This record gives sequence, C-alpha cells and structure tokens, in this order.
Amino acid sequence: MISYATELNVYNEKVGITMVERRKAKEAAIHLGTHGENYGSWMSNPVFYVVGALLALSVVLAVLSFTVFHIAALGVLFSVAAAALLALLVWITWIRKQYAFGGGGMMERVHQVVLSHLDFDGQGQLLEVGCGSGALSIRAALTWPDAEVTGIDYWGAAYGYGQAMCEKNAASEGVAARCRFQHGDANKLDFPDKSFDAVVSNYVYHNVMGADMHKLLLESLRVLKKGGVFALNDDMKPKLYGDMDVFAQKLREMGYQDVRLIDTAEEAFGSHRRAAMMMLGSSRLLVGRK
Repeated sequence: MISYATELNVYNEKVGITMVERRKAKEAAIHLGTHGENYGSWMSNPVFYVVGALLALSVVLAVLSFTVFHIAALGVLFSVAAAALLALLVWITWIRKQYAFGGGGMMERVHQVVLSHLDFDGQGQLLEVGCGSGALSIRAALTWPDAEVTGIDYWGAAYGYGQAMCEKNAASEGVAARCRFQHGDANKLDFPDKSFDAVVSNYVYHNVMGADMHKLLLESLRVLKKGGVFALNDDMKPKLYGDMDVFAQKLREMGYQDVRLIDTAEEAFGSHRRAAMMMLGSSRLLVGRK
C-alpha cells in the first residue's frame, strides 16, 4: 500500500516540484525580525563612532588651519581628509542599511543561502559556531522544527551582541525551548567529539585574530558525529585561508563526503562586485558530510 506522503511526492515530482524546491520555498517564507526582535548589523556601531569622530576632528582642524593658524596647505589637507571620511561614512551607512533585517535584508539572504546548502534531515542536534545575535540559529530552529539548536559565541564588545539578546530573540520568535546559547571559543569548542548532527558558521572565523583558519575549520568539524553535515561560510581571502581547494581535497582524503566549495559571493550578493562593495567579496561556503 502506497502511503499518502509517497503519493504526494510522486505528484509533486510530476508537476515539477522537487523536495529541494519545497524546502527552499519554506525557507524563503521565514522572515525574522517581524516581532520587534533585535538582530543588530554586521556593520557595528564602534565603526561609526570611530569614523564619525575622525570626521569631526578633521573638520575642526581644517577650520582652525584656515581661520586661526592661516596655513592654507594644512587646511586643504584636512579638508581632503574630511571629504574622504565623509565618503567613507556614507558608504558604511549604505552597507549597514543593506545588511539590516528592516533594510536591504542581506543578512537574512545570506542565512537563507547557508542553510539551503546544509543537507540536514532536521533530526538531532545542530551547532552554530559564532551565533552573534542568534539570527542564524533561530532560522535553523524555524526551518527544522524537530532540531535542537546550540549557538556559541565569544561575544566581544565590538558588535554589542550577547547571550541575553539571543535568548530574548529566540523567545520572541517562538523557539526558545529548542535554542540554547552559551559563551564559547571557536579555537577550542567546549564539546566532546561527535556531539552534533550538523554544524554551521557564518562570517566568524576571519574575526578570530591570529588563528590558523584550517585548524579552526577542523575544530568545528571535530564535534560532528559520523554522518553529520556542515555548512561553513566565511570571507575566505587566500591571504588568510590559503588554498581552500587543497583543504577541501584534504577533507576528502580524510573520509569526508560530498565536500564542495560554493561561491556565496555570487549566490547571496548577486555578483562579486556587489559582495566586494559590502566588504565580503571572497565569500565561500564549505559544505559536506563527515
């Protein structure tokens, strides 16, 4: 006897609707931040404070150079500096708006792309390395209603994120019972080997100062169970990451399956040029199965 689920799958395939397409449609229907949640922005406030302060200082020095010191050359120099800083401020303000959930929505778009390439059946434990404000962890919990999600982060002061923010956002989105957030270090995860069925990360590793990127990736993969899946996205500049194609081949030789590198600069941002304008021009996603 053919089950209803089987009949439905056969029908969907006949009309050209694959399981992958249905899943992508479900993921696209998830919109975070619609209940007043605070997910912050990848363009952090301290950047604006520093650029704004330098702009104000340049303007003051330019005025003083012309009106008090009467040194025209110095005044011109500070005026040029002020103009450059003003252009920079306008640029990063545009980037911030593009990333915002209530603006251009690029943070949400990137999260959709990352999870769409995670070959996860939704059963078991999922870990996010570097959860920030909790957005990707919460999206994972909404995408897979049976999964238990853990988000870890060092939560430095630069972005203003924290555990309380993540927990509040998860509660507001209705997934607090399945999301756990805790302080952690990507260099040395506080979990035993083979703890999770899936591991994800998004634009985290390049922020870990002085770290060996390949070792960081291997540390995240250490906590995966045999058969577990991963999707690790970052701005993988060659000068920071080295040859990632060689690293992907190393994983295959270690027994990892379906290992691929996906160009998320193209897929998430639309083009390398636009990704570069948003400071993420070398975005690549490492996916596979342990």
